[in-house]
Amino acid sequence: MNMQHWIKDNISQKEDLLKKLEIDGYMSVLEDAGTAMIETLKGGNKIMIAGNGGSAADAQHFAGEILGRFELERAPLPAISLCVDPSVVTSIANDYSYQEVFSRQIEGIGREGDLFAAISTSGNSENLIYAIRAAKKKKIKVIGFLGKDGGRMKELCDCALIVPSDATPRIQEIHIWSIHLLCEMIEKELFT
Repeated sequence: MNMQHWIKDNISQKEDLLKKLEIDGYMSVLEDAGTAMIETLKGGNKIMIAGNGGSAADAQHFAGEILGRFELERAPLPAISLCVDPSVVTSIANDYSYQEVFSRQIEGIGREGDLFAAISTSGNSENLIYAIRAAKKKKIKVIGFLGKDGGRMKELCDCALIVPSDATPRIQEIHIWSIHLLCEMIEKELFT
């Protein structure tokens, strides 16, 4: 295998996907998501984030950038990944079901005015669907970071950022790029 050819092909795929996002109106939806997050934080509320597998890592990364800092030296902002406490996740999975690992946390710590960001490359993660429904009951705004056609989660989200690809790595790359753009939007709006 010619590695340089493979690398160029990978870059070309990413460029094509970014062009498709522009055509599909992704940037407008990304701006709406940023506005919703900024309004949540300005209102003194928190951002809760969850995902499974690589998307759980993205959720943890996102929460760290918001709570700690992204690029600016600034005050911390309230954000939490619902994926990081193994005692909480495993006790809920054991005592209830894996479908409820995020929804029960939202029921316990979520408040009206908060925001929930659900990250799923398929858009069909059952435990995130449960979590979105729990968030809606508490009047918590929901942003979905989704892939493929958005799956079942697309219709449940207030704001659905859909990466129209079947390639999980490409979806994850656009998700993390979007997360970084959102962190930058938040910092520019709240701290400059």
